[in-house]
Amino acid sequence: MEFDHPRKMALDKPDKPAYIMASSGEVITRIQLEESANRCAHLMRDLGLTAGDNIAIFMENNPYFLMICSAASRSGVMYTPVSTHLTTSEIEYIVNNCGAKIFFTSSVQKDIASQLLDKMPNVIAKFMVNGIVEGYESYEDKIALYPTEPIEDEIMGVQMIYSSGTTGRPKGIKLDFEAIPYGEVIPPAQMMIGVYGFDDDTMYLSPAPLYHTAPLVFVTLTLRAGGAAVIMDKFDALESLKLIEKYKVTHSQWVPTMFIRMLKLPVEERKNIDVSSQKIAIHSAAPIPIPVKEQMIEWWGPVLFEYYSGTEGAGFCSIDSEDWLAHKGSVGKALIGDIKILDATENVLKAGETGGIYFADGTNFEYHNEPEKTKESRSSKGWLTLGDVGYIDEEGYLYLTDRVSNMIISGGVNIYPQESENILITHPDVLDAAVIGVPNDDFGEEVKGVVQLRNPDKAGEEMALELIEFCRANLAKIKCPVSIDFVNELPRTPTGKLVKRLLKDKYWKKD
Repeated sequence: MEFDHPRKMALDKPDKPAYIMASSGEVITRIQLEESANRCAHLMRDLGLTAGDNIAIFMENNPYFLMICSAASRSGVMYTPVSTHLTTSEIEYIVNNCGAKIFFTSSVQKDIASQLLDKMPNVIAKFMVNGIVEGYESYEDKIALYPTEPIEDEIMGVQMIYSSGTTGRPKGIKLDFEAIPYGEVIPPAQMMIGVYGFDDDTMYLSPAPLYHTAPLVFVTLTLRAGGAAVIMDKFDALESLKLIEKYKVTHSQWVPTMFIRMLKLPVEERKNIDVSSQKIAIHSAAPIPIPVKEQMIEWWGPVLFEYYSGTEGAGFCSIDSEDWLAHKGSVGKALIGDIKILDATENVLKAGETGGIYFADGTNFEYHNEPEKTKESRSSKGWLTLGDVGYIDEEGYLYLTDRVSNMIISGGVNIYPQESENILITHPDVLDAAVIGVPNDDFGEEVKGVVQLRNPDKAGEEMALELIEFCRANLAKIKCPVSIDFVNELPRTPTGKLVKRLLKDKYWKKD
């Protein structure tokens, strides 16, 4: 597949949208993106940044986010997006850990930004968009001083994203850095563009924050292939459907929680919205309950494409709707890396046997400044793991069971809660569900369900018993909750990942 250079695409079709901000309707054209990114690249060079240096971007979805990322990607600079849902201390840790020399933020984040002023000793410049507070320079005023032409020493930069910290302190995921000329498309990107059919006609809907890996990667791939993106501020089930119709969206990317929220909209609200423009609806992040995916394929047609990977890369599996219907529950075959299923002593398991998922010959990475964590992500043979558990069938299709860190050990029995979570979420009264291990004096841990109901007024002992019996009717008793607690909302990241450590902390009292 041949790819035009991003600059050529901008000059050939300067007025074509690069991306559209969904909430405001603001359009950023290809030439606007090109010129703004060049100005910012000059700024980085003027401040002394060279290939391999790092910047941090702490802002919500707004037009400047992708401009700054694009500037870094042509300056050889590593860029670290920082979640706006983190605490001040977590943000401080990430900015200092990654070694950021420039800190970009927005006026929306001014309160936390002000608290960070004296906590970033390695940062040499701090910029704010859409207004300023003391200690920050105006980003817009600053880049206006620089030319729109490209810098002379363009080289490709890469993202350095930190894990969401769902099980502990965020880890910086550092990919191998190579001196690749700006504008080249590396093989993994070529593969993904080809698999999902991104091209000049693509209209991609991004319903999640850009500071997360998948949204940023897929928007970047869309732009690199010549397409355009619609950027939502945050996910809303009904609004997502309306945007698909409004912009005739061809491609999109989701997580299972988003599908569940859309399916649980009143039928009369969603049935008349035209979603037929979709060609590819990509999803990942967590195992999807089989009934949920069946309903989505019935509704949207065979446009769902599931993949399994991670911020770390390591490996990449993919499966389309047709293949999935023949292998329900699978996340597909490996397109990058060779799947190995290992037991606790690193023996390679046979088809159908559950163990740790590893990739041989996968994409290399390391956890920044965390040699022990990096070591833990490798087998003795150097095979890479993301910490997930699963199995492969006789045909080589991979099935996810859960994460190692989520395992519940009750009376010496290993229980993976994902199975019972997938059952609970299909109950008509359940909006969201989590299953965790909580202390038990006799068995060490017992299985507890934590549930958000569609109607909170139904919460109580009767509903708890109904949900337990519902689970037991579909799954072995030992895997099912012995008790249910009800909450107003479960702690999820903006991309839909469940932050189980926050749930567990309520039950596991720390001395």
